[in-house]
Amino acid sequence: MKSAKLKEVLLAKTQIMETLEEIKAQVRENPILLYMKGSPDAPQCGFSAQASQALMSCGERFAYIDILANPEIRANLPQFSEWPTFPQLFIDGELVGGCDIITELYDSGELESMIKAASTAE
Repeated sequence: MKSAKLKEVLLAKTQIMETLEEIKAQVRENPILLYMKGSPDAPQCGFSAQASQALMSCGERFAYIDILANPEIRANLPQFSEWPTFPQLFIDGELVGGCDIITELYDSGELESMIKAASTAE
């Protein structure tokens, strides 16, 4: 009985580590990456809609991951980023923040500068 439980725990830990590595690779490979609920064309929550709209308004391409379609990423991204809520924006491998921060940066004009710089560096 203990052996089965130990195997289950080890399997769960392995899966978490693999998911964290996958997130690390996604963040590294995409200069502008938004983890969101749904997609930019069909957001599944108001915060994701606001965040993706701000990014689209900057006029550059960005990658996104639908966390609703990726439950392992949804469960483990807060551990990776040390940020509890969604959406989450990463630019050049660094967490920018969630909807409120994205909106503030957009309103001040800073988001567009950050997006253009990351896009140019790509």
